[in-house]
Amino acid sequence: MGKTYERIDGRLRTFIEAQPLFFTATAPLSGDGTVNLSPKGLRGSFAVVDDRTVAYLDFAGSNAETIAHLRENGRITLMWCAFSGPPNIVRVHGRGEPVFRDDPRWADLVRLFPDIDAGEHGLRAIILVRAELIRDTCGFAVPLMTYDADRDLHGKRFAREDDASLSAYFAGKEHVATSIDGLPGLPLPLPPTPA
Repeated sequence: MGKTYERIDGRLRTFIEAQPLFFTATAPLSGDGTVNLSPKGLRGSFAVVDDRTVAYLDFAGSNAETIAHLRENGRITLMWCAFSGPPNIVRVHGRGEPVFRDDPRWADLVRLFPDIDAGEHGLRAIILVRAELIRDTCGFAVPLMTYDADRDLHGKRFAREDDASLSAYFAGKEHVATSIDGLPGLPLPLPPTPA
């Protein structure tokens, strides 16, 4: 089993939009650099933009490895696993970029996520990914697990921050403005949240 797709549509799109969790993988160009693998969740924080482009919200956190790697080289892989229903794994290999608050595309992109209160989670970027290779594989060894709910801890933690305090929080973290390998990460101070 395993198939390559030309576009993200039909059954494939339905599958990835239904998953409550996906993973992102990036790496610097340096052969001894740190490979990053991150889980992404929160229902409503992922969107299919068109049949070759996806986007997700990049929320506050104590690292910015994905942003740093994308700024350096753009390579990214997204992966979804079926933890319920028929077994399946879908990977989108492509080129990504972080879109920051001061980018003219911000307003149009943030509208793709109507079910998320971005202010509650310290939204710092929107990651835009253009697919170069779209594949699925069997997923026969992926365990069956149940999804109960999104955790509310992230929203509770970052809802109390405004632009200034969020920038201060990021400035106090060792690997937000600069990656583990010394690459430029999140530009600080953060631009103001557009009205």
